[in-house]
Amino acid sequence: MFYRFLCLIVFVVFSISCAKDENTSRVNQANSETIYNWRMVTTWPKNFPGLGIAPETLATRVAKMSNGRLNIKVYGAGEIVPAMEVFEAVSQGTVQIGHGAAYYWKGKVPIAQFFTAIPFGLTAQEMNGWLLHGGGMELWTELYDRFDLIPIPGGNTGVQMAGWFNKEINSISDIQGMKMRIPGLGGEVFTRAGGETVQTPGGEIFTSLQTGVIDAAEWVGPYNDLAFGLHQVAKYYYYPGWQEPGPALEVIVNKKAYESLPDDLQEILRVGALSANLDMLAEYTARNNAALVELVETHGVEVRRLPEDVIAVFKKLSLEVTEEIIDDDPLSIRIHESFKEYYQGVVDFHEISEKAYINSR
Repeated sequence: MFYRFLCLIVFVVFSISCAKDENTSRVNQANSETIYNWRMVTTWPKNFPGLGIAPETLATRVAKMSNGRLNIKVYGAGEIVPAMEVFEAVSQGTVQIGHGAAYYWKGKVPIAQFFTAIPFGLTAQEMNGWLLHGGGMELWTELYDRFDLIPIPGGNTGVQMAGWFNKEINSISDIQGMKMRIPGLGGEVFTRAGGETVQTPGGEIFTSLQTGVIDAAEWVGPYNDLAFGLHQVAKYYYYPGWQEPGPALEVIVNKKAYESLPDDLQEILRVGALSANLDMLAEYTARNNAALVELVETHGVEVRRLPEDVIAVFKKLSLEVTEEIIDDDPLSIRIHESFKEYYQGVVDFHEISEKAYINSR
């Protein structure tokens, strides 16, 4: 009798356990099949070559990898919010995700400029090294946590051009009084050199040059500048791009929205962003040369190198403005120290590797 009773107890416990496991499985399955429809705002014109294609690439790959469980609809600058309001829109949860560049938010987070470009700073390859394996990503995440944001590298153009000018630059005196569209710390340097910095979204550069609102503008490089038709409104095309040697773009995700995703979709989103990050740099590397040839041979653009004394002044001023954005905030100090230590190490190594090879081939 006791044996039969014991068997009955075991059977009941086993049945309850199986029912619980089955119920948990159904819940997990239901969670895995939840469809997330997100909106992404960007600082770029819709589907603009390179910059505007990167968020589209991210959205397409995330949708495929998630089997349609995470769908991201991409909006260009001005479609939901103006280009320079992407940070606030994502931080406040108006939309779930955005694509832009950290130096656009310098008025709100000055130290964030380290995560896009520092004049005479890191190249694209070096920047990816600092972010992904040099401690930069952890610091960036800590900084953006203050704004309920999750940052992920989302693209890089490689070394840019110094910009388009409507007059020749023969000495630093030619900068005096010149109005130039140039963002970030590069803009601060240009102002201290005697120029006037104008903050203009990319989509307004052509008209601003055409109407004389500005005398010069830096945008990206041949691939993008040709697409904007900047050769039609400026004659001289200067290099090197001292102001943006390897600008990292960013995917920013609202923290609450990110944490609402199951673990696998969080990872898919990160992998999708890093994939777009790699793809963009490859695209610019492949497209810039052909675009430059067209600008010179078809459109008669004059490509000029900035005089060495001008570059020297810009470099001196760059060191000053970079130091000045470091405030008493301990995190700001740690970001600067991390960047500086990594910078010195990678520059030293590249003297005998990347730079030595390029100079010898």
